[in-house]
Amino acid sequence: MKYQNINFVLRHRIAVKITFFVNGFILANWVARLPRIQELYGADNGDIGLVLFSLSIGAVAAMPFAGWVIIKNGSRSISLLTAILYSAVVPLIPLMPNFAALVALYFCIGVITGMYDVAINAQAVMVEREYKRPIMTSFHAFFSLGMMLGAWSAALFTDIRVDLESHFLIVAGVSLAAVAWASRNLIHDKPDPGAHTDGPLFRLPNASLISVGVIAFCCMMGEGAMSEWTVNFMENIARSTKALAPIALSAFATAMTLGRFFGDGARATFGDRTMIILGGILAFAGLSLALVIPLPYVSIAGFFLVGLGLSTIVPIAYSIAGNTRELPSSVALAMVTTVGYSGFLIGPPVIGFIADAHTLRVALTVVAALFIVMTVLGIRYKSK
Repeated sequence: MKYQNINFVLRHRIAVKITFFVNGFILANWVARLPRIQELYGADNGDIGLVLFSLSIGAVAAMPFAGWVIIKNGSRSISLLTAILYSAVVPLIPLMPNFAALVALYFCIGVITGMYDVAINAQAVMVEREYKRPIMTSFHAFFSLGMMLGAWSAALFTDIRVDLESHFLIVAGVSLAAVAWASRNLIHDKPDPGAHTDGPLFRLPNASLISVGVIAFCCMMGEGAMSEWTVNFMENIARSTKALAPIALSAFATAMTLGRFFGDGARATFGDRTMIILGGILAFAGLSLALVIPLPYVSIAGFFLVGLGLSTIVPIAYSIAGNTRELPSSVALAMVTTVGYSGFLIGPPVIGFIADAHTLRVALTVVAALFIVMTVLGIRYKSK
């Protein structure tokens, strides 16, 4: 019986890791093809910023209420529904009749991914409780692994000149197959709705979580900027070839993956405060390197350092929130997730608007400044 229970817990952990993987895999594939999407719709940087801003609005609007939806339906149901919808809508990206329709589609994608992110993190929290030790970083490692392999696959499809329709259909097929396996092994959570529906559906972070939320915001704005503007930076600032450009995104995702696979052990050794400080310094140094010396291989190395620096900060923030004694863990997690992901989602379109007004190089300097803010907050953070 004990062996059977261990086996169930392991299958739960693998299934949740797959949902994180699928999220990163789909994201990296369409992000890496943004230059081609831009060409297809005749869009400039400001237009792409508007597209990404529409995605942000959808996600930020949906995410604060995701906790209530999960309470009513269970995180397993919402994880599966949103994973299927995400896989299904991405192939529609190159098929929109005009730019306005593309903006509307990205709003829908934002709503889906906002719900998806909260639901799979809720599943991860339940698995972490089963293990009775910190393992949150390992789940986020699989998001990064998905991004890494997604970027590599996008580079391959770009190199062999596969059209966007075929590329995104293949991505959808692979993702749906993975979700089908995970569906049998996610945790069947059946909360009592009456125990959790008192009070408002939407809550803002309280004072004790604001600092943690801002750290997550700065980190995830950096993640979003790297995820969605790295390829553009490589092609237009570093002047790399189109086939080489996605490798910078892959280098960033690879570093995120490596950092997260070893992050739980490093956190136990050095502590949360030190990890946040070191991560902020490393991320600032890496982005500064790419901005000061915008050569293809130097930039790739810089983006790798950014990924390594950012890799453990968000999982640490989520773990801090989930273990707070001042609020129920699900409420605290929802608060920090909403603030953090708003940086991930709002950051890229803001970068686009700044890049259109000035240059992408200037826009990414703003991100470097946020890494300094994150580091200062890490210095001031006091664990309880």
